[in-house]
Formats: sequence, structure tokens, C-alpha cells
Amino acid sequence: MTRTTILITLAAAAALAGCNSKGQTIGGEETNKVENAPVALPPSITSSKAYRCKDNHVVYIDWMSDNTARVKKTREEVGTPVTPGNELKGDPAAASITYNGQSCKS
Repeated sequence: MTRTTILITLAAAAALAGCNSKGQTIGGEETNKVENAPVALPPSITSSKAYRCKDNHVVYIDWMSDNTARVKKTREEVGTPVTPGNELKGDPAAASITYNGQSCKS
């Protein structure tokens, strides 16, 4: 063995000698117990469609599993959540929808 290897071995042994060999308990009896509340997952996208409206602009809509939709100006955008009703009329199965009073076709 070389001198460097011996020095590294001694340094490692000294570092390990300084470790506490007692078992450690994380938490213990004084830990507060909290009941796990049910977690509601966000809705998933059931359908994504592009629609061309009468004024020739394109609207991208992600239809969600909780019967809402996200209206987007580009495919990459997160979008604005909308509940179908006044502002958006239609569903993912329809070939055309009405958005902000304009008829749009997929």
C-alpha cells in the first residue's frame, strides 16, 4: 500500500469512530398523530379539441372529467377554467360548440 492509501484509510476510520452507535428513534411518543384526510385529485383531461369559430380564430378546449373545461388560445397554454353553461355551450361529443356567443366547429 502506498502512503496516500494508508492516510485515506486512517481518515475514514477516524470519521467512523466519531459516529454515535446508539439507535435513533425518529418521532417517539411525543409525536402528534394526525389523521390523514382524504385527498381529492385534480380532474383529468378526457378530451382535447380545437375549434374554429365564425370570426376565424381558433379555440382549444380541454374537456375535464369533472364536467368543466379549460379554454385556451394556444395548445401550450394552461387555459382558463370554464363551466359549460352561459359562456361555453356544448360537450366533447358535439361537432360544434358556442363560445362567447359565437358558433365554433371542430
